[in-house]
Amino acid sequence: MDRDKKNEVVDALSDSFARAKIAVVAEYRGLKVSELEKLRRSLREQDAQIRVAKNTLLRIAVKDTPYDNLSDTFSGSTAVAVGFTEPVGPAKVLTAFAKEYGASFTIRGAGLEGSRISAEDLLALSKLPGREELLGKLLGAMTAVPTSFVRVLNAVPQKFMYALTAIKEQKENQ
Repeated sequence: MDRDKKNEVVDALSDSFARAKIAVVAEYRGLKVSELEKLRRSLREQDAQIRVAKNTLLRIAVKDTPYDNLSDTFSGSTAVAVGFTEPVGPAKVLTAFAKEYGASFTIRGAGLEGSRISAEDLLALSKLPGREELLGKLLGAMTAVPTSFVRVLNAVPQKFMYALTAIKEQKENQ
């Protein structure tokens, strides 16, 4: 690879690290291209991407970014996944993929908005509900309060009407 091509790769990687909410460093050995493409598609759905690059280029690209603390994990066959919008979705995809492919894909370490986290922390992060689910729960909680309030306000006149109806029926039966 010539120098210009290396500079382009470093610039692209550096830009990815600068914009990332989460970065995960993994080792891949013996994965087929189709399996790696399956992972790429799954990550793309979560607004994330995975890149395979030389370790020296990764070390240069990660300098002066929030993920500089991951540079010691770049050794061997390295793949770096970065997520741009929210960290839970990519964490779920990567931990599921690591569980499915076992020794062929192992997570070495990760960074969450600049702070380094372990593979166990990434697993715990992947068990959290995603952004969409949390927004749904928030919306449900926000609509539950006014709905309950309206039901309480409606109960008073409704019970009054039941009482009037009962009095009317009692008078008619006499």
